[in-house]
Formats: sequence, C-alpha cells, structure tokens
Amino acid sequence: MKKYITILFITGFFLSKICFSQNKQILYGFDKIPQTLLLNPGVNMNQKFHIGIPVLSGVSFQTGATGLTVADLFRDNNIDFTTKLFNLIDKVSADDYIQVHSQIEILNAGYELNKRDYLSFGFYTELDAFMSMPKDVLILLRDGNNAHLNKDFLLSEISFKTEAISVLHAGVSRKINKKFTTGARIKIYSGIVNATSTENTGSFKTALNKNNEYAHHLNNINAVIQSSGFYDENDKTVDRSDLIGRSLLGGNLGLGFDIGFTYKLDSQTEITASLLDIGFINYSKDVLNSEIKGDYTFSGIDFQYDGATNDYWQNLNNDFKNKVPSTKNRKSYSVMRPIKFNSSYKYSWGKSRNEESCSDMSYQKFYNNAVGVQLFSVFRPTGPKIALTSFYERKLSGKINTKVTYTIDDFSYANIGMGLSTKIGKVNVYGMLDNLLKINDIAKSNSVSFQFGINLIYN
Repeated sequence: MKKYITILFITGFFLSKICFSQNKQILYGFDKIPQTLLLNPGVNMNQKFHIGIPVLSGVSFQTGATGLTVADLFRDNNIDFTTKLFNLIDKVSADDYIQVHSQIEILNAGYELNKRDYLSFGFYTELDAFMSMPKDVLILLRDGNNAHLNKDFLLSEISFKTEAISVLHAGVSRKINKKFTTGARIKIYSGIVNATSTENTGSFKTALNKNNEYAHHLNNINAVIQSSGFYDENDKTVDRSDLIGRSLLGGNLGLGFDIGFTYKLDSQTEITASLLDIGFINYSKDVLNSEIKGDYTFSGIDFQYDGATNDYWQNLNNDFKNKVPSTKNRKSYSVMRPIKFNSSYKYSWGKSRNEESCSDMSYQKFYNNAVGVQLFSVFRPTGPKIALTSFYERKLSGKINTKVTYTIDDFSYANIGMGLSTKIGKVNVYGMLDNLLKINDIAKSNSVSFQFGINLIYN
C-alpha cells in the first residue's frame, strides 16, 4: 500500500516541477513586446514589422502547485520520507491542485498593413494540464478503510485534464481612433495527445450491516476517462513519428479565437481586456475511452467446506463486472479549451516624449513611469482560478524598460516578479522572472516561472 502512495506522490511532485500556470502577468501589456499580442490582440503596435527568432522568440515555463512544495518531501530535516509523505496527505485539501502550462513559439511575425491595421501570425506548441488533489482517495490508500468506518470517501474528487497541442494563428489589431484599439485572432488547433476525466461521481464506504459484518459500499459510481494519442487501434503505444505528424495539423483539429481591446481614457490612462482560447478540439485519432458505472455492495466471501470446488475470487470478479460494468470505446470526442480572461488599468506619468508619424492615428505619448492593476482568470474543471496583480513600470532609458509585479493567487500571497525589455538597434530581448522572494530556496516555493524571447523589430 505504501508503495502505491509513494508512486502517486512522487509523480505529482515531479509533475509540479514541470507544470505551468497560465498567468503571464509580467508580459501582459509590457513595453509593446510583440508577444503581448498573444495575450491581448487589441494591443496598439507602432512598428513596421517584426519577426521572432525561431524557437527563441517566446519561451515560457511556469510551475504551480497549491498546498505542497518539493521541500515538504525532500528537505533534509532528519524526518523519514514515509512520515513526511503521511504528514503531507494531512496537510493538503481537496481544493488543492496542480495546473500545467508551457509554450514554445516556433514562428512569430507581424506586419503593418496600413496606418490602422497590424497583422500578426505564427505557430507555437503548448502543454496544458490540470489535476485536482483527491484527498479522500489518498487517505484511503494510506490508512485503509478499517480506520474510517462509516466515512464516505468521495471518488468524485478525482479530476484531471491534460493535453499537448500545436497552434497555427493569425490576428489583426486595428486602431479605430486615437483612443480605441481592438483586435481578434483566429486559431487552428492540432491536438497531439489528450487525457480527460472530469465530473466523476461516486463514493466508497465501509459499515457494519445487520449481521454485524463489514459491508463495503460503492455508491453511484460513474467515471469516464477519455484519451487520444496514447494507444493505436491495436492497443499498442502510438509511435512518436505519428505524434510529430499530428503537431503539424495531421489530425485532431479544432478551432478557436481571441478578442481584446485597449482604450485610452486620456493620454495617461488606459484600460485593456481580452478573452483567449474561446474554442475546442475534436479528438478522433487513436482514441480510447473507458467508462465504469453502477453500484456494488460486498460483505466478504462465504467459504463452503463441503468438498466442492468453487472459484470464489472469479465468482466475485464476475459479480462485480455484472453489477458495475466497465466499457471501452473509440468514439471521437470534443474538449473545450481553458478560456482565459485578462483585464488591466494603467496610469502613466513623468517626463514624456512625443512620437508622431504622418498619420494622426500613430500619435503617441510615452511616459517614464506607470502603475496599474491586472486581473487574470482561467476556467478549470473545478471552477475559475483567479490572480490579481499590481505593477510598476519604469523606463530607464529609451532602450531599456523594466516592470515589477506583486501577485496574489492560489499559490502565494506575496509573489514579486520582475521583467526587463531592451531594444538595441533592431534587436529586442526580453526576460521575466517570478517569485523573487523564494529564489534562494526554490524548493519551498509553490510557484516559479520565467519567460524570455528575442525579436527583430523594424520601426
């Protein structure tokens, strides 16, 4: 039993070391970096065109797990591993979770069509996942049922959704007037692998029956796991070459879009908002779905000592399968993308410089300082996850811009991050690092993230 608990938790911890939350609060609206168009297609871009360095233009890695850290298990503090593991099960709650997001740009480019419209397009790969912490299941594995008679262990706490995809996209940002810029982006998704199990129901309970015997009850079990990209039609592991083909729009296609805007209340104040990944992916390649549904009560095996030969365990297994049937199918299914919402308010002040091209639409004032707040939300199987960020931007020179953020979310109430963007000649280099207060002891942090990229920008 301890073996299974150990495997489960080690898997979760290593997943948390490569898992990524989707909030990019430092990058959002920062310094007109081209990648901000992926967070708000309604950003006002004042340049002729840009092109990202392939694979290096936008790399984002962020980790996040609530209720637990790597140090809880692996810190050298003279406490044995099993004790740490059992203590951690007591510490986490059913509301804790691990969520995953990473993104690597293969291509990113943009071009000014005219004085109003800026076209941007590209191709990137993305890993996204969410896993809740099924505390009841963990307690049952750790203690067994004898220690918790008459307790309903909720199997409905098991909820996860994970997928690797590639995205081909194109969008346009349009300046309606001096104050208002809006934009939209269309996305073609290509699903590589997916595994989803949400909205499960059911419970397990052990109690004494009328005959003073232990009865084990499985009630209202309804669990479904949908998957694509793991096993082929012969139940063999899918070849890697097939997965690479799917990343290039070779199957499991979907469609989505982003919308957003920027509105200047005056020359120093602006508000923004965006909705991202409003769409779905239909999985039809190498699909394998499993479902188990029913109720079952088991009070032990009544052994007979009459010399007859009985296969008790096989009979029990057959009885269970008859009353709680499990089925498999290869039907295609659709999965909604996790919709993300961003909004911000920013006020700028200090010394300014004016830039004006031939068109009044391009007239801009740039200030040395800015403060503001940003709200982020992503919709997950257990409900929306929200983050609130305050920030301060400072232009150190005409070529260097900095941003400091303070974020409150499920992972931390004291997350300080910093971003730096430079432009030397045509080369734009940016980098962001989050959770600076824990940088000297990352193992005790619930979340760590960094982003970087290199672009060529032509004004």
